[in-house]
Amino acid sequence: MLRPSFRPGAPAMSLSYYQASVPVLAHGLRQLSHLLDKGKAYVASHGRDPATLIDARLAEDMYPLSAQVQRACDTAKLTVQRLSGVEAPRMEDNERTFAELHQRIDATLAYLESVPAEAFATEREIVLKFGPLQARFDNGRYLAEFALPNFFFHITTAYGILRHEGVSIGKLDYLGRIGEVTPAAGT
Repeated sequence: MLRPSFRPGAPAMSLSYYQASVPVLAHGLRQLSHLLDKGKAYVASHGRDPATLIDARLAEDMYPLSAQVQRACDTAKLTVQRLSGVEAPRMEDNERTFAELHQRIDATLAYLESVPAEAFATEREIVLKFGPLQARFDNGRYLAEFALPNFFFHITTAYGILRHEGVSIGKLDYLGRIGEVTPAAGT
């Protein structure tokens, strides 16, 4: 259970690992799907080959858009697997069209939504290996220090690729529905 306290003496906020992961990851994937829709519409309206956008990257040594989507999905499903102990589906990294990228996101969402909240109750030691190095985490540190930052890195990079390629997207396309939106006072 995460209990972040943002200032000394402030009451603790309690979130289960489920609450702090599945809804956040699902929302991010839905927004990524929305961003891909904007990309697909852009190439259609500008007469561009969709593959040029799917293969686009911000820098030569970075993954292309397709791999950013794949890594975001992998991070989401592996986060849930590591926190819940429920085996995630394996997916090949062979998506080459917008439709295939959407299918991957949909399959990832289906897995996330299939894992019951009760499966997140067990504290686990999570060990990640990076070549000859390894990192050990408890559930909370893994989620806060590795999983969520990594997930949002790939979504942000996908956003950056699309924006760099000329797709008309903005902050609300990235954020999506934010809280309970009502008219501001005095309007």
